[in-house]
Amino acid sequence: MTLENTVVGYWIFSLLAALWIMIPAYVPNSAAAALGGGTPIDFGRGCGDGRRIFGDGKTYRGFFGGVLCGVLVGFIEIWAQSSFNLTVLPQHTFLSVILLATGALLGDLAKSFFKRRLGKERGESWPLADQYDLVIGSFLLILLVCPQWLFENITLPIAAWIVIITPLLHRVVNIIGYYIGVKEVPW
Repeated sequence: MTLENTVVGYWIFSLLAALWIMIPAYVPNSAAAALGGGTPIDFGRGCGDGRRIFGDGKTYRGFFGGVLCGVLVGFIEIWAQSSFNLTVLPQHTFLSVILLATGALLGDLAKSFFKRRLGKERGESWPLADQYDLVIGSFLLILLVCPQWLFENITLPIAAWIVIITPLLHRVVNIIGYYIGVKEVPW
């Protein structure tokens, strides 16, 4: 009997699969914070409500740098899968990696848009939205462009692990980012 044939093994395998799937979506937010700066995506313009569209924290350099880092990490995963015969893990494709990385930051942009509409300032905590924006954005983009990949790879246990680990990883990474000076607040 192999590990994945036991109940505990199945859940451990599902956790590893969830992490493997989400790495290209998890990396872009941290990379965008580290690489950001420069011209804001909204060019400093406001919306009809007088508030900024996205705010100074959403820049072209951060967006494209974050997506690039997520894609590079995903390409490394694809290489590792083929080089080390990691066929037990979900199989990324070039398209899935690009969609996960891009969708994560599009989800972050959408959250920032709605945050501004609600009168929340840059860096102000918005529980749940701050943690799950990248998951919603990446899954929506994959659902729109490549739904077959999503339904073949995201099982119910994997989805459950993504829901559990995302806020935990988000918190840990933000605390680290705060202490190394990349983020202004630890949330």
